[in-house]
Amino acid sequence: MLTSGLADIFKNQLGVSDDDYSEAQRLVKDKGGRIGDILIKRNLVTETQYLEAIGRRFNIPFWPDLPIDNIDNRFTQEVSIQFLKKYVMVPLEFSQSTKGPDSKPNDDNGYPEHRLQEDPGPIIAVNDPTAFHALDDLANILKYDQYKLILSTRNTIISTINISYDLSRDSAEQLVQDMEDSETNIIEDIEDQADLLDDTSDAPIIRLVNHIISQSIKARASDIHIEPFKDRFKVRYRVDGILYDLLTPPRWIQAALISRIKIMAKLNIAEKRLPQDGRFEVKIGNQDVDVRVSTLPTALGERVVMRLLNKKGSLLELSDLGFEPAKLTNIKQLVTSPNGIILVTGPTGSGKTTSLYAVLSSINSPDINIITIEDPVEYQIKGISQIQVNPKIDLTFARGLRSIVRQDPDVLLIGEIRDLETAEIAVQSALTGHLVFSTLHTNDSASAITRLVDIGVEPFLISSSVLAVVAQRLIRVLCIDCKKPFKPDMGALKTIGIATDQLKNRALYKAVGCERCFNTGYRGRIGIFEIMTMNDQIKSLIVQTHDSNRIKMESLQHGTVSLRQDGIAKVLRGVTTIEEVMRVTQND
Repeated sequence: MLTSGLADIFKNQLGVSDDDYSEAQRLVKDKGGRIGDILIKRNLVTETQYLEAIGRRFNIPFWPDLPIDNIDNRFTQEVSIQFLKKYVMVPLEFSQSTKGPDSKPNDDNGYPEHRLQEDPGPIIAVNDPTAFHALDDLANILKYDQYKLILSTRNTIISTINISYDLSRDSAEQLVQDMEDSETNIIEDIEDQADLLDDTSDAPIIRLVNHIISQSIKARASDIHIEPFKDRFKVRYRVDGILYDLLTPPRWIQAALISRIKIMAKLNIAEKRLPQDGRFEVKIGNQDVDVRVSTLPTALGERVVMRLLNKKGSLLELSDLGFEPAKLTNIKQLVTSPNGIILVTGPTGSGKTTSLYAVLSSINSPDINIITIEDPVEYQIKGISQIQVNPKIDLTFARGLRSIVRQDPDVLLIGEIRDLETAEIAVQSALTGHLVFSTLHTNDSASAITRLVDIGVEPFLISSSVLAVVAQRLIRVLCIDCKKPFKPDMGALKTIGIATDQLKNRALYKAVGCERCFNTGYRGRIGIFEIMTMNDQIKSLIVQTHDSNRIKMESLQHGTVSLRQDGIAKVLRGVTTIEEVMRVTQND
């Protein structure tokens, strides 16, 4: 019996107790569904463990990843994306021989490993192999006489479906050509937040906007810029902190494109003389993306910037941010302090909010009351009360803080200290037993002290309340698929400050570029940090002077590692390049 076979695997191989299995059977009987889904939902087994168990029972290979490099995407013209997503299956018609990924070895349990060398031909990846009718319908639609069946996770299959349909869509250039060939420009207002990949609208301008957004999200872009020039306008996106050209359409498309974006953001399309801000949400497959829209009138027309925030983006752990071991130990000690202020500084887009969210996640527990006031709230953190600043109703940082301190908080996060009133409340909160986190826009850690004094905070209050200042930048990480070792010239080493003896038994790497990193040579970013911990000498100096240069020299003498030095450590570990560290620390 299938049930008894699975029961044996779940109980004997995956450690599910008799009581848990019986309860899952009862829920299946009462509510329907698969017993595996219930066990996964209750965190008794993982999806991978469940699929491997199913694969052993049916002798079907389990592929944790689906190779899509040589897939024939013709099925996207014959099968609707909604059908494949409903039944969580995707056909993979390989045009070349493909080696299937190994499933997890289980020789000790007596089950064979799946190591298949697949010949060219159709494979159907499914999440539920018992969906016989849907499999038959798909095979009939695609005229498959024979096909091989494999198992994969729900997220992997959905991602492959999205990528396949995305790649089969018309290019941006073709969409622009459709608009040029069209006699009329129709802007339709689609109010619902449908999956952009499911949107089959025939209006070229809608398809063009959808394509720009979906391609930008696929490229991991953080921003989309629409910039007017005299004869044309540019569409660019920012990936890993660098702007790249995406499209340069004719100038006459500009008004229709911006109007479409304004409609999506519920802005006034008739107002082109004043700046406007708005937002909308889109779905790209299983990703929910919050899009913040800002328009600005220029002499050549409106300029638009869209900030892309993936709402399902996983919060990083402290250990993922890029702290060197000694700094990680230091920051873990600081964030468990009972009271005081910890400031994170750096320019816009340097990852300050991400770092603070990682800090809050690391100390978040049921016995601590954490309240934040932010502008905007970028990610929701379970168990933390987060307040959104709203100047339209006079909910400013200062006014929100005055109410927050009456809510008996243990930890406060202030999105940014912008004025004296906010700074004074933060200082008083720190002095009365609260741990306060906030950000400032300064170039290095020592400059934060100068900024607070300029705002109007008394130096003796700063020395009494501030525990540490963390300055940070983001540097691009070398693509592991194409980076190459090289021998740098002495001039470059001298410029950045690397001694020749530091290169002993080490290789430095340079960026090359490949398809996986969009030929940039880099993929992803990581932080470099400068942590100035307030000791007695620095506190005494702050009371005497707020000269940032003197404060920085004092902190360096007491062991503070500068941004440049932290970047050098990552160059020596092969994480990034000399050029990248020079780019982000050129003022150090």
